[in-house]
Amino acid sequence: MTVTTTTTDTAMTGTTATATTPPVTSASPAATGPLSPPPADSPAPGPERSTTEWTGARSPAAAGEIGDARGVIDNLDERIIGLIRERMEVSGRIQRARIASGGRRVHLTREMEVLRHYGDAFGRPGTDLAMTLLELGRGRI
Repeated sequence: MTVTTTTTDTAMTGTTATATTPPVTSASPAATGPLSPPPADSPAPGPERSTTEWTGARSPAAAGEIGDARGVIDNLDERIIGLIRERMEVSGRIQRARIASGGRRVHLTREMEVLRHYGDAFGRPGTDLAMTLLELGRGRI
């Protein structure tokens, strides 16, 4: 299944943007490994660099633990990305239904509920996260 997200911003600019992205599945390479290769200016561990240098650890045992934990975080990030894509699709359905019924593109009362929910859970960074999620779901206002 491919996720297609269409954002129509007729109230502000009259533009429509469509993005198609493949979903992340347990069979996807990204779902089971690192998110991306290391930056070009940060070479992977090898003969030139030890694993402890790569992780910033001071011992091989700590480097192994860090490497394992990074793998878990990479997998969590892929799951989070999949959930955000799903949230965007559902948000688009809500927006289309609201507009089709004669309503406005954005429902500010609901957005305030979402902002408060994330703010209560994570403080100011949660509010920032909620703003990003809302923008991904409905586009810029």
